[in-house]
Amino acid sequence: MIVAVVYPKTANSTFDHDYYLTKHMPMVKRLWGGHGMTGAEVLRGTGSLGGAEVYEIITLLSFPSQEEWLKAAGAHADEIMEDVPHFTNIRPIVQFNDKVF
Repeated sequence: MIVAVVYPKTANSTFDHDYYLTKHMPMVKRLWGGHGMTGAEVLRGTGSLGGAEVYEIITLLSFPSQEEWLKAAGAHADEIMEDVPHFTNIRPIVQFNDKVF
C-alpha cells in the first residue's frame, strides 16, 4: 500500500524544500521506519503540461497495508503533523493507494 502525501501549490503557498528534505523526511523515516514503513520517495514538481507545477511535493510512503499505516500514524502522526508549519503553509492531502501496475 502506498500513501501519497501531496502539497498543492497555490499563489500564496510557501514551501521550504531544504527543511523538508533535511529535517522533516528524516524524522518521518526515523519515526515510521520502525512502524512498518518500507520506503519513501519524494518528487519535486518542476512543471506540468499547463506550464507551472501543480504540486510543490508529492511524497510516496510504502507500507505493507493500510492497517500498518494506521498503527504508525497512531504512534507518531501528531508529532509529524506538528512539524508541517515549519516548512509550509499548505495543508497536505493524504491518499491511500494500491499499486495496480
